This record gives sequence, structure tokens and C-alpha cells, in this order.
Amino acid sequence: MPELVCLGEPLLEFSSQERDGKTFYLQGYGGDTSNCAIAAARQGASVGYVTAVGDDAFGREFLRLWRNEGVDASAVTVDPVAPTGIYFITYANGEHEFSYRRAGSAASLMAPRTLPLDAIRQAKILHVSGISQAISDSACDAVFSAIGAAREAGVRISYDTNLRLKLWPIERARAVTHAAMAMADIALPGLDDARQLTGLEDPDAIVDFYLALGPTTVVLTMGADGTLVATADRRERVASLKVSAVDATAAGDMFDGAFLARLLAGDDVVAAATYANAAAALSTLGHGAVAPMPKAEAVRRALAEGIA
Repeated sequence: MPELVCLGEPLLEFSSQERDGKTFYLQGYGGDTSNCAIAAARQGASVGYVTAVGDDAFGREFLRLWRNEGVDASAVTVDPVAPTGIYFITYANGEHEFSYRRAGSAASLMAPRTLPLDAIRQAKILHVSGISQAISDSACDAVFSAIGAAREAGVRISYDTNLRLKLWPIERARAVTHAAMAMADIALPGLDDARQLTGLEDPDAIVDFYLALGPTTVVLTMGADGTLVATADRRERVASLKVSAVDATAAGDMFDGAFLARLLAGDDVVAAATYANAAAALSTLGHGAVAPMPKAEAVRRALAEGIA
């Protein structure tokens, strides 16, 4: 059975491109926890995914993608009625904007009763996110049920806040993500999200906040400023590799997957974060979420050279 199980919503991606004065959309793949699963698999980890997809062309695209990437999709269910969600990325002035078409998606209809609890209980790490809980009330309950089953089985919980205020108001996001973090072992917040969720500005104060909630490891990603890794008895800032970024879509998901893959491989938290920083930097050198995600050889080469 997979050592890392990710749970959430996949979304087919359409990324805008310009050519000869015309705009067209390049098909790709997204969804934060699906991205994380693929990122971890590309680093050599044993990974499975838990979700629901529609019985449509997009759902079949994902099943093919996971098979090709070595992600175990045996726990994925196919909904005969609800669709697979999609999103669009548009770019302007170096920034990207997301437009989603996910209401009523198959994944948003996940509920505690639909979960493959045996697959979750047999993992070593369960990874979930705030997005997984924001897409619907039933999906939120499903995440809490998955966390509860994992904890009872001694499975470590990894949680990325991944705040999306288009999906829920900040007050609910705070209540839910704080409650989930209190049951997590590994907290993976991003700095911008954490500032909104905690009301704190200083990175050290933020990691103290999350450590006090319950996780034994907090890894605060800070973009170009690197990563702050904290446990009860250790705190270290890990520098990021400097790159000429093209598109930061899913860089945080790449970090999560690489970090968890290296933990499963036996690295300590600082070594895992150092590796994940390099992987995330490399993932920004191309457009879209999945396509530019590096494999382990490229990450090791970048670390050895000190550049990306």
C-alpha cells in the first residue's frame, strides 16, 4: 500500500498562452493535493490519491495521468453524474489569475461515508489541505474523518492551509484550519496565508502559533525568502535557490510533495526542506502546475550546483 496518501480535489487546468497575437489555452493538470501526490511520486515516493472524478473525458484524463506518474489511484471513485472540476489560468504583468468551474464537482461531493478508510489507515502519512475542506461542507467533514481515522491508526497527518478566500470567508477558514492543524503532525503553511489566518506578521511568531496548536513540525514557506523550519527543540531558516521564475503555479504543492517524499526517505526536517526548496524553485521555470515539476535527478543536480 502507498506510504503517502493525499486526499482532495483534482482540477483539469487550462493555461493561457500567447502566440502570433492570439490567445489559446494549453491543457494541463491541477488541484493542490493531486499536484502534491505527483510531485512526491516524481521524487520516488510511494504515493496514492483519494478523490472522486466524473465519468467524463476529464476524469479519464486524470486516471491516465496518475497511472503514468506512478500514483496509485485504486481508491479513486468515478461519479456517474457529477463532473470533474476545471480551472483557467490567465497571465498579466507577471501575475497569474485563476478562474474556477468546480461547483458540484465529483470531488466536492466526497463525504465521510465515501472514504476508503483502509487505504488511509495503512499509509505512513496522510496529506490534506484547506482547499480540500473549503470546497463543500461534506468534503470538509470527509477530511476530518480521514484525519481521525489516520490518527487512530498512528498515521502522521500533513496539513497545508492553502487559503482560498473565494471558497470561504476568513472566519470559517480560521476556525476549520486551526481545528485541523490541532490534529496534524506536520504543518505546511505559506507565509501570506498564515498572516491572514493568524493575524500575525513575524514568521517566528507564526511558527510559534502553529506549534502551540499541536503539530510537532512546522514548515513555513516564504517564497524567495526561503523556509522557516521549526520543531520544539530546533529552528532553522533554509535559503531558497535563486531562479528566473516563469510561473509559480503549484510551487507550494511541489514543495509539499518533495518535503514529504524526503521525510519518508529518512531525511530530517531541515534536509527535507532544503531539498523541497530546490524542487519548488525548479518547478517555477515553466508554465502550469504539473508539467514543470522536476524529477529527483534534476533536484539533486541543482542542489549540487547550488543553482537552478
